[in-house]
Amino acid sequence: MKLIKKGILMVAVSGCMMSCMNSGGQYLGDGDNSGNAYTIGDNAMADKLLKLATLYSEQNTDNLTEYYDSTFLGANGVETTRQWLESMDSITMEPYVVIPVKLQGDNDTKVLAWSKEERHYKNGSYEKLDLMEFFNFNQDGKIDAFKQWKTIDSSNFGKSYGGKFIGGPDNEYKGRPLVFSDRNEVAIIEKLIKDYNDMNAAEFVKPFAETTVFNDYTGARMELSKAALSSLLDEYKSVNWVATAIVPLKIYNTDAASGVQVMSKETRILKNGTVWEKELFEIFYFDLEGKISSMTQYARD
Repeated sequence: MKLIKKGILMVAVSGCMMSCMNSGGQYLGDGDNSGNAYTIGDNAMADKLLKLATLYSEQNTDNLTEYYDSTFLGANGVETTRQWLESMDSITMEPYVVIPVKLQGDNDTKVLAWSKEERHYKNGSYEKLDLMEFFNFNQDGKIDAFKQWKTIDSSNFGKSYGGKFIGGPDNEYKGRPLVFSDRNEVAIIEKLIKDYNDMNAAEFVKPFAETTVFNDYTGARMELSKAALSSLLDEYKSVNWVATAIVPLKIYNTDAASGVQVMSKETRILKNGTVWEKELFEIFYFDLEGKISSMTQYARD
């Protein structure tokens, strides 16, 4: 009798361990599943991820894209994937952790994957990455959502930061690297160029602060209001400003102010018949409000 009770107890404890330990964590986002726990998901989805990694490394676009839901790929997804993969001589994705999980109340399987990836581009560029990626497999076993986080290896040819800010001898930011800024500066400059070429003064002045400091290529310094900026176009019969590069930069670990380097060629035909044509290098400084507060210009004929 004691042996039977002991056996029942062991089965009960074992069952409890199986039932009590197969879920954990918590989804803290919005929605109906907020607060729900995760369980280990279908291992078949983990196997799919490993097959996907093999096809990806083989640059097999046709078979690779079959793993993705058509709505996720969109109309041009297959060809965009093909063009990207074919831009490389080789690419390798080597997963070293693959974990399928399911959120209680959700029928999808989410596969978390850690992998090493190397990319050898045909143009000579090289990337070595350590990736953490999220793949959402829907009920049809197709990927319909994806996110990626990366650590960039020191052997990469390209990084997200670099260079060095020098500044004056007492500048607190001296020696810091530069990073790309992303407060929509490129789109703002592109629209600024379009509005300038259209000689649309009302739109042209919108990105500027109430007073903007202009340091032109002759060394002159001007403080111009929006009205004064608008009046500059009155002298021109036509203008043609064509940018060849737009580079938004800021100093690492500082506030959001940025400087956008613009390389361009500009031709102005004045109403008096004068033709002004130069190659330009200009730095547009964006303040904390996202407005152009100053501009410094260099030029050559």
